[in-house]
Amino acid sequence: MRPGASISAHVASFLDFCRIEKGLARTTIESYRLDLERFAGSIQAANQWSDPECVRRHIDSLYQARMASRSISRHLTTLRNLYRYLLEKGIVDSDPTANLAAPKQWQSLPKYLNKKQIDDLMAAPDQAKPQGLRDRAMLEFLYATGLRVSELCRARVSDLDPNMGYVRVVGKGNKHRLVPVGKAALQAVEYYLTSGRPRLLKNRPSPYLFVTNRAGAMTRQAFWKLLASYGKKAGMFHDLTPHVLRHTFATHLLEGGADLRSVQTMLGHADISTTQIYTHVMRSRLRKTVDEHHPRA
Repeated sequence: MRPGASISAHVASFLDFCRIEKGLARTTIESYRLDLERFAGSIQAANQWSDPECVRRHIDSLYQARMASRSISRHLTTLRNLYRYLLEKGIVDSDPTANLAAPKQWQSLPKYLNKKQIDDLMAAPDQAKPQGLRDRAMLEFLYATGLRVSELCRARVSDLDPNMGYVRVVGKGNKHRLVPVGKAALQAVEYYLTSGRPRLLKNRPSPYLFVTNRAGAMTRQAFWKLLASYGKKAGMFHDLTPHVLRHTFATHLLEGGADLRSVQTMLGHADISTTQIYTHVMRSRLRKTVDEHHPRA
């Protein structure tokens, strides 16, 4: 361990590395910062931060605070990323998190909407208003592409190629991908671009596809509230979030016969294991295939 260096200095260096070199999203870096601030605050002495026993006591304190297992796993992942960085820099000689086991978690199935609920949701915005045209276009676009809400809000007009039916997306880690856009979403966006967006902008310029009446980009928080209100209007009162539409996109694709690798690419998952939360759909389709085609099913 490098003498005289404080954990705060190393945390600051690690966060700079995540932001500048890895290009991680601001929300991810903020999550790392909060986790590491809690870790730094739990250390009794300045020279203990690389001691495996000290790290273990910190994780134990999270259990004692009755933190959810998913949250504890996130804290542990944050610490492992930090110590991996410190190892590569030669600041520590070993990883004090190496022998710590992640808490066991029950894997819950992702929530998603059925096709009638999707139809009801799409009908909720008032298309007599420019805001309603925008909101209908956003809902159609999100369901058609499975984008993250931050990707949806950052989308620019120039990112969409309506002739080819693709949108260029900048995802986590500044990674670029092309995602197909269905006809219904393209039609809704075209109607919004010709009849809604000009009325919102009032001759003010904006590069963003989905704008507010102040000519700025739609924010994640504002869209979250809009979606919740349309969910209530459509009779869905609980847990309707942008991620539910993302899950619905993936689930309906797989139910329609798409393969897991294609869904992984469209969702922008770096690892196929992240996409495998949708294997409940694959299992049900395999059961149906056997029942329909095996002579002794």
